[in-house]
Amino acid sequence: MLFVSYEFIGFLILLLLGYYTVFKKFQWQLLLAVSCGFYALAGKEYILYISGMTGAVYFTALKLSELNAWEREKKKSLKGREYEHIRTNIRKKRRIWLFSGLLSSLGVLLVVKYTDFVIANINFVKTELFGGQPQAFANFLLPLGISFYTFKSIGYLLDVFRGKYDAEKNLGRFALFVSFFPQLIQGPISRFDKQVLSLYKQHEFNGRLFIRGLYRVLWGYFKKVVVADRVVKAVITVTASPERYSGAFVLLGMMLYAVQIYADFTGGIDIALGIAEMLGIEVEENFIRPYFSKSVKEYWNRWHITMGSWFKEYVFYPLSISDFMLFISRKSKKIFGNGAGRKIPVYLSTMTVWFLTGLWHGASWNFIVWGLLNGVIILVSEELKGVYRLFHSYVPVTKLPFRIYDAFRILRTIFIMSSLRLLDCYEDVNAAFGVFISIFAINDIELSAVYGLGLKAYDFAVIAVSVVIMFAVSLNSRDKDLRDKILKRSEAVQHFGLAVLFFIIIIFGAYGMGYDARQFIYNRF
Repeated sequence: MLFVSYEFIGFLILLLLGYYTVFKKFQWQLLLAVSCGFYALAGKEYILYISGMTGAVYFTALKLSELNAWEREKKKSLKGREYEHIRTNIRKKRRIWLFSGLLSSLGVLLVVKYTDFVIANINFVKTELFGGQPQAFANFLLPLGISFYTFKSIGYLLDVFRGKYDAEKNLGRFALFVSFFPQLIQGPISRFDKQVLSLYKQHEFNGRLFIRGLYRVLWGYFKKVVVADRVVKAVITVTASPERYSGAFVLLGMMLYAVQIYADFTGGIDIALGIAEMLGIEVEENFIRPYFSKSVKEYWNRWHITMGSWFKEYVFYPLSISDFMLFISRKSKKIFGNGAGRKIPVYLSTMTVWFLTGLWHGASWNFIVWGLLNGVIILVSEELKGVYRLFHSYVPVTKLPFRIYDAFRILRTIFIMSSLRLLDCYEDVNAAFGVFISIFAINDIELSAVYGLGLKAYDFAVIAVSVVIMFAVSLNSRDKDLRDKILKRSEAVQHFGLAVLFFIIIIFGAYGMGYDARQFIYNRF
């Protein structure tokens, strides 16, 4: 069931009515049943994956929590070598249980998502180098949103392993955390200890919170239906024929895709967070005005925030202080000096994170190269900080009027990120680099050729006005959420704003003959 379908709108209305009336005393139980039903409608087979993973992680976490409690108890009652011996045994068991839990969650993700990628690379070596016969692909069913709920489960398991909190004893409550439907298929990737505060308690109807959430839901639909689903036609046309559309067409395609992916992904997150807010449930923010970023590093602190923080906490930090990295650091200091010895483990950990980030986005080399290039740019920028300071000491660009230098840095970041996203649009890495190079030999574009991309003058006008609106909303939300400013006004103004937003979606949405309600881009991850 798509967020942008009429069925989902009806489903949501019925849920809200039941949530605050008939099932008021059983709200989290209702959400669990609804979440399971929502996911089952996407594919009955998907339920087997998420149910199996939920059960395995739940029982593994209980065992880890039990071992943690046992260690704490022994620490109080035993001393010296006796305690050390017991602690060593307990920690061995904990590692074994953690490994089994990761195998049953991360292992499933690796098998269903990456088996064919491995086979494809093996086939390339067999056929191209040795002239052998290719191996058949496994063609495993890839469940919707598996990366998102797997990462939630792994984060929970690692937190329990570390003793950050005790395991949830109620299977139903834990299952709701994993399967909570608004964020099931594209995030955010929530932490259990943060979401538990509001997910399970009973919520009274709050008119202000409900309207605040409804504004966000409608704003998400505006981004998705009016903007993203309109832009996608031109993006598909340009990227489907790299031999025909090059040069200025690629630059135009980059600009349009930057608009599409922002409107699509943030629109989906707005709908998810808005629904959660209408239900009284707090969910972490996933975007903070990313297109106002002045560097690639800052961009990734603002874009898909929960994914970035997940990789930092569960991959970067443990890896950078691991025994292996400490060994690398000692060796590097002996060979290259203390400065390099400190940096090399950090840089290796950073590149590992970006390799995995690319792989998370897709089981293909274009995403891996995309991830690695992000890491390289961030590390090079870090190394050039001294050069930047020296440049600024001689050239006072920060004193330019009207924040011109800030605007330059923002546009530079958008261009860099849009250039890297060519690897998202073109699955062939060589094609992506080829069309990028063609940008610098820009050719003229005839107006008739632009209209051949599937968009009319009316569509470009709607896109342009929508971009201005999204920019204005972001600009006006820097100090305080624009919704809070609206909610300070009278009820008549609040309801009028909702009505205006609703009718804009109805009137300017990308509907018409042959309309196809499209999945959100990040659903495939």
